[in-house]
Amino acid sequence: MSSVNLQSLSKSYGEHAAVRDFSLEIADGEFLVLLGPSGCGKTTTLRMIAGFIEPTAGRIAFGTRDVTDLPPYRRNTGLVFQGYALFPHLTVFENVAFGLRMRKLDKASIERRAREALRLVRLEELAARMPRQLSGGQQQRVALARALVIEPEILLLDEPLSNLDAKLREEVRLEIRQLQRRLGLTTVMVTHDQEEALSVADRLVVMNDGEIQQIGTQRELYNAPRNRFVANFIGRTNLFSGTTAQPGRFRTESGLEIALPANAGDQRVIAVRPERIHLDAAGLANRFPGTVEFASYLGATTDYVIRLASGDLVAVEMHNTGADGVDPLAVGATVEVGWDADACQLVQ
Repeated sequence: MSSVNLQSLSKSYGEHAAVRDFSLEIADGEFLVLLGPSGCGKTTTLRMIAGFIEPTAGRIAFGTRDVTDLPPYRRNTGLVFQGYALFPHLTVFENVAFGLRMRKLDKASIERRAREALRLVRLEELAARMPRQLSGGQQQRVALARALVIEPEILLLDEPLSNLDAKLREEVRLEIRQLQRRLGLTTVMVTHDQEEALSVADRLVVMNDGEIQQIGTQRELYNAPRNRFVANFIGRTNLFSGTTAQPGRFRTESGLEIALPANAGDQRVIAVRPERIHLDAAGLANRFPGTVEFASYLGATTDYVIRLASGDLVAVEMHNTGADGVDPLAVGATVEVGWDADACQLVQ
């Protein structure tokens, strides 16, 4: 196991900068997720850590060992690809044992370690099967066992669950997280799926346009987003642009007057999460009339889109309570939405 230190890492292709000045320390045993939209540089960063892409500038260290100029096979990382990359002509056992054979281990060690890796992912009974005889979730676990069997210093996961259906993704990500905790293995995962990232990470790095936007825990990113991009990318939110009209008061471009938290300074953008907005606005600092434009019953919650008198559209998430819950408000119904001043997140 090892820590990872990335120092001013950059990668350019001609005039295009895929990653810019990326600096980060990953603790030994930490599960870190690189999160961002397609093309933000997260996979390029992961492949620089693995050694498959040479950085244009910067250094990479595993613990005290500088690995910047080492080829992938000398870095001792385990990489799980998005498409699994299993050898179709080899059995499950031979797929897992492949890396050990390339390292020229003796037959007994190969047998023992491959069987142990399959036991870790609960596939020991399927060792003789071919990849085509496995489900998607089973294939993913074989790929994970193949990465773990070499006893890597760092485990790298490149969109490992993107080819699975929603229910299977939930099951496999839980298995990966439990296994990572049990082994204490330093892990870096790339994903664009917010729910996936929030459910497994110790810390998250939100990226956009090749740069780090914010680093933090799930709670930090959700409750205190640094900028507009993070607020909009982590979960859902309502963004209002405007100016601070007077201390504690924000005037939106559409003319809404919004009460802010006591610590608010000069603001240009504020965010309000949908679950912090109420359809019963009595006694709240911010109260605005509106009309229901859309209602969607989702079981545990009902999602609304409300058009305020100012013309702003506001997303509202209401939790359904009781055995039968309450029927959603009809489209066209008039409401008064509201939220407390401390529901306003102050972003750049």
